[in-house]
Amino acid sequence: MNIDLQPKKVSALLPTDIPFQTAYWSEVKSRLGWQPAAFDYRSSTGQAGDVLLLTRTLDSGPGVAYVPQGPEAGPEPEQQGLFLEALSLALAKHLDSSVAFVRYDLPWTSPYALEAAAGQSWPGHPAVRLRELRMNFGTRTWNLRKAALDLTVADALVIDLRPPVEKIFAGMKSKTRYNIRLARKRGVSVFRAPFDKLPLFYDLYLQTAKRNGFATCAYSSFAALFSASAPGRGSSETIFLLAARGSDILAGGIFVIAGRQALYLYGASAGERRDLMGPYALHWDAIRLARNKGCLTYDMGAVSPGPDSSHPFYGLYRFKTGFGGEIVHRSGSWDFPYHQESYASFRTLESINQLAAAAEPAS
Repeated sequence: MNIDLQPKKVSALLPTDIPFQTAYWSEVKSRLGWQPAAFDYRSSTGQAGDVLLLTRTLDSGPGVAYVPQGPEAGPEPEQQGLFLEALSLALAKHLDSSVAFVRYDLPWTSPYALEAAAGQSWPGHPAVRLRELRMNFGTRTWNLRKAALDLTVADALVIDLRPPVEKIFAGMKSKTRYNIRLARKRGVSVFRAPFDKLPLFYDLYLQTAKRNGFATCAYSSFAALFSASAPGRGSSETIFLLAARGSDILAGGIFVIAGRQALYLYGASAGERRDLMGPYALHWDAIRLARNKGCLTYDMGAVSPGPDSSHPFYGLYRFKTGFGGEIVHRSGSWDFPYHQESYASFRTLESINQLAAAAEPAS
């Protein structure tokens, strides 16, 4: 397979429902030290589209290239490895020699999920070695590697917003419906917060992270989301902060709309007054707001891939699946190394959890 790759202006990226593949996202990441570039591509087998590429030199030394949730348009599952190999080799001609590898955070549905779609439960991904064998089958270089971390969400809960709002509500689990009504009964309200409330949200976010033991992003990552969408900057995406309050702020969330999709990027909740069910009110209002803005789907973000109580995202699974919807299983992040020694050093750092701070994952 061959791919013809043509550079273009980032502002000329095609409309998409993936916020991470927009000119808006390129501006967000450029404020955080990444260099954006855009390309049109056409493969010899007929796939065509465009792609946003981000590059950066990390503190550890190597340069990296990153395609966040892209390319959007890809081939059939059995040709994905051939496609990524050809695209990586084409991109290499446009990259600095210091770039050790390119990482693709694939938005494509996992081939294993597609095979399980015919009435069977999700079996989960096989071992990494078997995934790599399948991805590299038929390639010339056998050079594609499954990343140790998925930089954006590989397993997400997505709600269809096309039915009437009453039907969406009726499709939720009874406990979720009860908690939404309870929040309203106890006086919880949801409002769209102005940008100057972002420090308040960030403080709540840090409390949530400490309580639940997950790594945090710097405040600059949140500020960039809003400064990049300031009026007059030509962004067609919508970024907004919602907050649920009783007498105090109970929960908050940052949401982005791109095309016909709304995406829940970051969230936080207070440890006190959990009996007021603030997070339930927050997401119910987000669903209605997204639907009123013409969105067809609401991506609630990370969940465990199934009802596995040992998974670190099982709590998110229990909460989010109460809202209905379906779990989408994506292929996750894959690497194509250009310099094997530098790449191996980077993977060593990644194995001790240093990549998250260096690459600032989107969600």
